[in-house]
This record gives sequence, C-alpha cells and structure tokens, in this order.
Amino acid sequence: MSGEVSMLRNMKVLGFTHFVQGPAASQYLADMGADVIKVEPIGGAFERGYGADSVFVGGLSATFMSVNRNKRSISVDLKSEQGRKVIESLILQSDVIIENYRIGVLERLGFGYEAVKKIKPDIIYASASGWGSSGPMAKAPGQDLLVQARCGLIAATGNLESGPTVPGVPIVDQHGAALLAMAVNAAYIRKLETGEGTRIESNLFSAGLDLQAESMAAYYSGNRSAERMQRDPRLAAWFLPAPYGVFKLADCHAVISLGGDIEKFAEAIGEPELVLLAEDRMANRDRFMEVLGKELSGWSYERLDQALSVHGLWYEKVQDYDAIRHDPQADHNECFEEVTVNGAEATLLTHPVRYDGSTPKMRRMPASIGVDTRSVLIGAGWSEGQIDELLASGVVNEPSHATQRQRD
Repeated sequence: MSGEVSMLRNMKVLGFTHFVQGPAASQYLADMGADVIKVEPIGGAFERGYGADSVFVGGLSATFMSVNRNKRSISVDLKSEQGRKVIESLILQSDVIIENYRIGVLERLGFGYEAVKKIKPDIIYASASGWGSSGPMAKAPGQDLLVQARCGLIAATGNLESGPTVPGVPIVDQHGAALLAMAVNAAYIRKLETGEGTRIESNLFSAGLDLQAESMAAYYSGNRSAERMQRDPRLAAWFLPAPYGVFKLADCHAVISLGGDIEKFAEAIGEPELVLLAEDRMANRDRFMEVLGKELSGWSYERLDQALSVHGLWYEKVQDYDAIRHDPQADHNECFEEVTVNGAEATLLTHPVRYDGSTPKMRRMPASIGVDTRSVLIGAGWSEGQIDELLASGVVNEPSHATQRQRD
C-alpha cells in the first residue's frame, strides 16, 4: 500500500490512553507500523464523545480521529475479574504498555508497573502525566493550558505587562506526545539489544519547559529579570533582536525574521532611522520595531516581497487555515489526507515525517468502540465460545453488542 511504513512492524503496544497526549504518542508509533491496541472502557474512550469545536464526522469526533488512526480497538471492563484476565493475556503478547490515566488508577486496577512487570518482566512501561508521578503537583489536574501557565510559556509568549498570550492550540500536549513516542522507540531498541524492559515516565510540565530550552538558557545564564521580557508587542521573542516579529501591512500580516544583512534590510525598507538603530538591534529593539511597524503599515505584501526578495531576506505572509489547506508546499509534503469514516468524509493531517520518501497514511481507523475486540482476543488465544461468553456477560464489548445495549 502506498504510504505504508512498517519500521516498527514487530512492536506490539497496549494503550491505556485518553484525551490527547497518550493517544497522540501511540498514534506516532502506529503510523510507523507498530501494532497498537487501544484499550477502551465499555462506553468508549473519553475523546470519542468530545469533539474539537463540536465536530463529529460519521459519528466520530474530530479529536478522536486526529489522535487514534492506525490503531485497533478493544473494549474491556477493567474492574471485572474476567476483564483483568483478558488484559493479562494481552500483556503477555506486548512489548510496550503506554498509559496516561490519572496517577494511581492503573495501580488500583492491578496493572501498575510492578504488577505488569511480574506478568511480563521485559515490558516497556511508559506513563505520561501532567506534572510527574511524584512531587507536590503529582495529583493536581494536569492539562495543557494549566501547564502552559505554570511553566512560563504563556508569560514568555506575551508578557505580564501588556498581557500574557496563549498559543492557539494545545502545543504542550503534542510535544509531550512526541517526546513519549521518542522514549518508547529508544527503549525498544534497548530491548532488542539486551532483552531488558524500561520504565518510562514523561509529563506535560517537563515538555512545556523543553519547548523553552533556548529561552531559559539565555534567561538564567544571563541573570535576566522579568523586566527583560517587556517589549514591543510586535516582537515575537523576548530574547531576540529586532526585526524578529509580526507586522500589520495594508493588506495582510507578515513576519520578518533575522536572516540576511541588516544593512541591506534597512536600505530596502528605505527608512533612514533604521540604519542608525541597526547598529545595536538588541538594545534598540523596541524603537526599531516601532519605526519599522509604522513604515510597513502602508505597504502591501507585494511591495514587501519585491523589496526583500532580491536580497535573500527572511519574511513570510501570515496564513490562516483556509490558505494553508491549499498551500503548494503542504500539497507537496502530503500534509493532509481525505479519509472516509463511517461513510462520511473527513480531512486529517498526516504523520509529520517522511520515511524513504513516503508519508505514512491512514491504514485504518477504529471507528466503533471495540471494533477489533474479537480479532484481538482470538490473537491472544481466546476461543470463539469464550469470547461470546465475555460479550454476553458485559466483560468486553464490540459494535453489535454496543448497539444492542443502547437499544436496551
């Protein structure tokens, strides 16, 4: 199949995940070919019923579709004795457990790290939390926006004087997911080399800090104070000199970055004061941004393009979602794909990395709760008769039983 990537085809992952961080991490692995089994409650994972902007396609939420492609779904009552036996049979076949339940939930259910290690000594057990598995914040609600606030990201994106600015998407969730997937891959290599498992613990708080590695190195090593972050609102980063920022033009917004010769830049803009201010763009950053912003307010993007392109300077138009959907580079990189879910059409982003020139595409979507329950259990050694008994007693679920329960 075109776009199919199978580098991790021998990795078997059992996922106890919900919301975004955990599901997105296991989706990265599934995209790379791992067999990821998503363990859902009888009523389905949380993100099945929660849709970003209340968008549902074919009965499936946009949130669920964006973080659960290429997985298989099994629905199990983890609180029942038989349900626990089902999970034990799946653990025996797994290389990786990946989970982002609240701290202590899997321990109470009998599937904490120590319990799982007794079942499968070489297990890779990867946990993602909001703040970490221990410490004063361990049991506090850990969600992307809360983490952005506490880790300094919101304050650094704007500033505390003119008003903190929140990024428009939950970027810490997605970065935390990528870090967790990276750690699982590293542990899997170790397992293949040594036969040993690994206990992995990641958290959103550390991921949020990691996004600010350069900024924090400058702040703490330079003995800076909060005053340093106060700046012209057009300047995109507190630790970089002008003209790094966003400017309102006559017909759009544009960004200008640091690349190229600043003297050529000032000459191309044609504002004499910029030439003087360019002598120390860090010390003069606010005035530089003010003068440049005033000058560019009457420019069209075409004029900016003509003035800067000949010098190889760095600039770009600010695009909205309507523009990026048909951006030629996005098309070339195969960033989007149209998929059919329960007979309805959805547009999703693809995996963000190419392998041997190929972008992994969606091979399957677990569109219904427990859609793979039967096939997963057969693969784990359960007979058809045993599976029928589990279904009849409500220990596991599959689409036909889910529909019947809704009618009852």
